[in-house]
Amino acid sequence: MVSLIVGLGNPGSKYQRTRHNAGFLFLDYLHDVLGASQWQRHRQFHAEFAECYVAGKKITLIKPQTFMNLSGDAVQAFMHFHKLSAEQLLVVHDEIDLPFGAVKFKKGGGHAGHNGLRDIIAKCGDSAFYRLRLGIGRPINGSVADFVLSAYSSDEVLVRDKVFGGVAKKIDELLSGKLNVVFD
Repeated sequence: MVSLIVGLGNPGSKYQRTRHNAGFLFLDYLHDVLGASQWQRHRQFHAEFAECYVAGKKITLIKPQTFMNLSGDAVQAFMHFHKLSAEQLLVVHDEIDLPFGAVKFKKGGGHAGHNGLRDIIAKCGDSAFYRLRLGIGRPINGSVADFVLSAYSSDEVLVRDKVFGGVAKKIDELLSGKLNVVFD
């Protein structure tokens, strides 16, 4: 069963509301819905973390405070210290290969070009963790980098938060590893 949820994003106000920070944004949403403890900064793990309980089980939420490409530093340090296996990890991240608003839950696999996942896999030495892929879509014009680092529009924020609410309602199923979860 999952006991660690890591949201991927970039620290700092410049990136706070960007599509690439979908993992951070979802963890902030989940934090509020679950009534988690206050976010705390932990220098040893290069992360902010909070704790909550889901179905009586303690869950730790982590937002690495390194840039996306170095997310594995925080994840590896936390997992090593707490002696966690890959099967106890759920990574939440943006996914350009899914349409905006789509959500996919899976276990294992490659990094599909996502630098945060690439670093976690490299530093943890295992790709058998769970992933919650939050679709942000691809840009119609322009560069992918500019698109993922741009902010959601106000209309997109409404859709995104509705999606987050639907996912949060299924959190018990996700944490128990049910791969056939359907998101409304």
